[in-house]
Amino acid sequence: MRSQKYSFARIMSTLKASVYGRAKIKQARIEKGWTIDNPRWLQQASKVLGTDSEAEGFLAEGISEGTWKRFLAGKVPINAGAFKAYCQVLGLNWNEIVERNGQQDWGEAPDVSIFFGRTEELHTLKQWIVQDNCRLLLLLGMGGIGKTALAAKLVQQLQNEFDFIIWRSLRNAPLVEEILAEVIYFFSNQQETQLPSSLDGKILRLMNYLRTRRCLLVLDNIEAVLQSGDRTGGYRQGYSGYGQMLQCIADTRHNSCLILTSREKPRGFATSEGENLPVHSLQLTGLPLTAVREIFSTKGSFTGLETEWQVLISHYAGNPLALKIVASAIRDCFDSNISEFLKFLNQGTFVFDDIRDLLDRQFQRLSKLEQDIMYWLAINREPITLLELKDNFISNIPQSEIMQAIACLQRRSLIEKNAAYFTQQPVVMEYVTAQLLEKVYTEILSGQLELFTTHALIISTAKDYIKDSQICLILLPVIEKLLTSFGSVKNIENHCQKILATLRSESLRETGYISGNLINLLRQLDIDLSGYNFSQLRVWQANLQGIKLHNVNFTNSDLTKSVFSEILVAVLSLALSPDGKLLATGDANGNVYLWQVQTGKHLLTLRGHTNQVFSVAFSPQGNILASGSFDSLLKIWDVSSGKEIRTYTGHYHGISSVTFSPDGKVVASAGLDGLVKLWNVKLPSVLKARYSPLAPKMRQ
Repeated sequence: MRSQKYSFARIMSTLKASVYGRAKIKQARIEKGWTIDNPRWLQQASKVLGTDSEAEGFLAEGISEGTWKRFLAGKVPINAGAFKAYCQVLGLNWNEIVERNGQQDWGEAPDVSIFFGRTEELHTLKQWIVQDNCRLLLLLGMGGIGKTALAAKLVQQLQNEFDFIIWRSLRNAPLVEEILAEVIYFFSNQQETQLPSSLDGKILRLMNYLRTRRCLLVLDNIEAVLQSGDRTGGYRQGYSGYGQMLQCIADTRHNSCLILTSREKPRGFATSEGENLPVHSLQLTGLPLTAVREIFSTKGSFTGLETEWQVLISHYAGNPLALKIVASAIRDCFDSNISEFLKFLNQGTFVFDDIRDLLDRQFQRLSKLEQDIMYWLAINREPITLLELKDNFISNIPQSEIMQAIACLQRRSLIEKNAAYFTQQPVVMEYVTAQLLEKVYTEILSGQLELFTTHALIISTAKDYIKDSQICLILLPVIEKLLTSFGSVKNIENHCQKILATLRSESLRETGYISGNLINLLRQLDIDLSGYNFSQLRVWQANLQGIKLHNVNFTNSDLTKSVFSEILVAVLSLALSPDGKLLATGDANGNVYLWQVQTGKHLLTLRGHTNQVFSVAFSPQGNILASGSFDSLLKIWDVSSGKEIRTYTGHYHGISSVTFSPDGKVVASAGLDGLVKLWNVKLPSVLKARYSPLAPKMRQ
């Protein structure tokens, strides 16, 4: 985020997409068929605003690579004219996708348009917040009891009581510093980006907004940052800052409220709460008969005596998630007859001792495609669209089949949909993740790779905190199991090399995510990949950032979904330094990158061009780099510092090629204007210009 000062008029003339709008934008972009970095997006948007960039050589005001990428991300507002132009290029009505209220950010809050029961709880919670000015509120209960849904319904009913509302999920355990940065940025109307370096300073900055404005902040699933198995509610290593923040919010006078949802109380919370204190907690219990009947009615019509309904509710402790799932089972297996289901329940032939057993039964009934979808949602760990889900599959499954499978999973209450995004409740995600771990571990041991082929254990292109969560909750547990079986890291490496050797006889399609999964596993074990051979293989979702690739063979490999030390757009030019130690690349965004050849490490980014860099060249001494761009500029750079030494102007069109004289004193540039120019490296002047006899005729 950049630090900028905006006038009031500038703020009023900016727009950004809503959550629904971002999904529509992504869908429209994919349907258009152009890559994100295709220059046609900017060219067409510029035309919408009345500037033909191809004819005039520059883009309309507000149209740039930066505003385009911010428009796609939807995190911060952009110039209103640019927003509307991009929408028109995508074929979207900007009025339908724009975020109407810039003071509400609902994050991953669920859709609660269908909500049953909890009338008394809502009344109590609203009284605590509105009348008693509760500063810190905790909704407590077991998984699936409805904490998140109740919080969303409460916030929905209280939204007119607050100036700012922001919802954040902690399911993937982001650091408290990340949450503070997002929240402060939001409460400051996207103004404050330069925060104090200390945690204390950041918390004090947050408190300033909580005092001066009426803010409502929701942190969902705070148990994700608590130590598993610690009955005292202690924090995970590196997450104690959350406790510091909660304590400050509880103890300091302010006008705002923080709502937490959790399966357990964080350490120190109990000492701050009390009937006459501004800190409260509410323990959620199961739903009553009336609400349960309403839940079942969404699944169809069921028959059963009132006493049988009560037995059913009692068996599952009124847990909404468990009852939604069991409703599907009764409908599908017992012809919607509760009495018949209870007979089997009493005989012990269809026993659901807890939610896990219930999920076991449901999961076994799923088709292969439905199970694959469940695994992918658990791996992604955050809501994803249908198109994002489809893109995960290694084979081209018709979208209609995926939609049918999703509909079946929704009917079974195994997945949730919010706007255009799909995800799982935390209880379900934990169950599916456990199934994934056990299956992958067994496959690696036996060498019979199915799930290890069709699913990536890490999404290398995901946000950093999602990757961290995937490593912590998926990859590391698999490694722990393998270490127990193989006894040492070296034995695991030998086993992985055997698997890799067998891939040589397989087709690209059959190898799926195996190579990428192996690389990520070996990387986590801190194994040197030098000399490994991945040639002719599909290497998808491999995280190659920051690791040495000395003598690693990727010849004819498919690296489509893998990530290197720097995410690059289209590379249009490259050059090796005279000693072969450095590589320079020029890209479609106008950037020049310097790389260390031996390690693949990104050293410097040289910024200054405003359009594609068609040519780069090292001087014979290797200390100077020249770059020629479609912006018609020739630039000279210092290789050691990355600083721009000089810019030469004189071409009337883009520069297609640059090269140095053998002594390094002169640099030549060839332009699309038909001119070849010679420049003195030490002087800002042209030595000679000549039309190329092979140059195309240019427009007068």
